[in-house]
Amino acid sequence: MDERLARELIEHMAGLNAALQRLAPAPSGPPDWEAAGAFIWSSDQAKLTPVAVVNRVEMSLLRGIDRNRDLLLDNTMRFARGLPANNALLWGSRGMGKSSLVKAVHHEASLASGSALKLIEIHREDIESLPTLMALAREAATYRFIVFCDDLSFDGDDTSYKSLKAALEGGIEGRPGNVVFYATSNRRHLMPRDMMENERSTAINPSEAVEEKVSLSDRFGLWIGFHNCSQDDYLEMVDAYVRYYAIKVAPEEVRRDALEWSATRGARSGRVAWQFIQDLAGRLETRIE
Repeated sequence: MDERLARELIEHMAGLNAALQRLAPAPSGPPDWEAAGAFIWSSDQAKLTPVAVVNRVEMSLLRGIDRNRDLLLDNTMRFARGLPANNALLWGSRGMGKSSLVKAVHHEASLASGSALKLIEIHREDIESLPTLMALAREAATYRFIVFCDDLSFDGDDTSYKSLKAALEGGIEGRPGNVVFYATSNRRHLMPRDMMENERSTAINPSEAVEEKVSLSDRFGLWIGFHNCSQDDYLEMVDAYVRYYAIKVAPEEVRRDALEWSATRGARSGRVAWQFIQDLAGRLETRIE
């Protein structure tokens, strides 16, 4: 190659490399864990964004799930005190307070243990980056972390569940001692039944294929099931909101309207109760914070 052409090519490559370095984001330093009690993980930037105000419901307003509340709170309190604790899978009916319970329990345990307990939300699509997040948490040994994934499930050819399995219990390092993983899902085994049935029908060894899928939920030592609430539980939820927000309305009117509201939605749940309360407060021109 001509010497002049080679020199020009080298200069061109050096300029291109410099331009790429200017475009690349600067490497972020270690997280400021004192910035907040909760963070959101962003995998594309390997960054934790502090959450100034967590969208949560007061523990006293979570009705009809007393046993579930006690199970998760006890597990979290032990973890906050530095004692052994389990990963937790909250599964079952929609709108029954699974994610609300996680955030409320974190708040209660934080008040009891100080600011050392942090909540980190990881989105479903970022699960493959969980080992990177775990490594960050491992380095911050003076803190304890609840890594939380809301509405976790896997479909079709998605194989990222294998990354989750390895991060939770497998691998050489294993899960850091200062981390527990809490997830909510509508599915007990995190995968639809037809997906597991398809694995059974097409595999050479059907039982092994299904075991591979089901073994993910086995990584959670604590399974907490949420089921549709009764009419009495639903009305108790509504009454609790009415009292908490001091909404001035006759009890018989609340009962009638709340039952009609649930009938039009074909469901009774904590979410439906909250939606009714928002509608009721709006009609009565009552502000709720």
